[in-house]
Amino acid sequence: MSDPREVIIIGSGPAGLTAAIYTARANLHPLVIEGEPSSTSDQPGGQLMLTTEVENYPGFPDGIMGPDLMSNFRSQAERFGADILTKKVTRVDLSSSPFGVWVGDPTEETPSYLANSLIISTGAKALMLELPNELSLVGHGLSTCATCDGFFFRDQEIGVVGGGDSAVEEAVFLSRFGSKVTIIHRRDELRASKIMQERALSNPKIDFLWNHEVVEYLGGTKLEGVKVRNVLTSEISELPLSGLFVAIGHTPNTEIFKGQITLLDNGYIQTEHDSSKTNVDGVFACGDVQDFTYRQAITAAGSGCMAAIDTERWLEEQDLK
Repeated sequence: MSDPREVIIIGSGPAGLTAAIYTARANLHPLVIEGEPSSTSDQPGGQLMLTTEVENYPGFPDGIMGPDLMSNFRSQAERFGADILTKKVTRVDLSSSPFGVWVGDPTEETPSYLANSLIISTGAKALMLELPNELSLVGHGLSTCATCDGFFFRDQEIGVVGGGDSAVEEAVFLSRFGSKVTIIHRRDELRASKIMQERALSNPKIDFLWNHEVVEYLGGTKLEGVKVRNVLTSEISELPLSGLFVAIGHTPNTEIFKGQITLLDNGYIQTEHDSSKTNVDGVFACGDVQDFTYRQAITAAGSGCMAAIDTERWLEEQDLK
């Protein structure tokens, strides 16, 4: 095992790669352990790798494909000297500094790498319905982010799956674009807060399909509708849609940090106000792993910049730079 790295960044995406760009330019020689290709989590490049056209990232007036945007991030980080390892972190030891980071077998006694500081940017994954053909339809009529993709569905019929605040917020937002928005919910009443329920129930563009669940996506390379099942009668029917937004929640990728770092009740990493600092000195967090409010590429990138600057200042204070 080599000497401790000044900084290791766990996870990539807009947050991790922005942190890599800034720490590399600060001559901290960052190692980015970006994860391994997966359909669920730890996807190198983050959720944008599963997105088609991105039109709301500044600097690209004609839009850019999600994977192309992340490829640009990655190339820029490498240009300034960041080392990128396409492996999954399986274990960390935050009990003492330098911190231990394992890739591969987590039962090995000796860590794969040591780090004087860590930046956690492992992101969060949107919960999906786990139906056949789901992954191939993401970005082709199927989405988990109304703010990202709602614009593409002007004057079209859209569905939203869920009954909580997130689903209702998505539906209200989408009603600005779609000709009709149908909330598909397994129960006969919403779980959302009363004020959100009132907004949805009073919106003339929003309809409700109560006591139904989506059981099949219709369409080949593009979503054309869904099959839904009445949970009371088991009757199957079809609902023609050109867009479906799944809003049943997100899960932060924080499993390997449990018991070692302060997490909020919802599983996200707790950071100090207006800072990327965690409760562990020398460990910082950025992006969707600590942000359950905005979940945008631009805010993730901004928090990655914050984490890099916080890390550099901390290393200087500790005389470790």
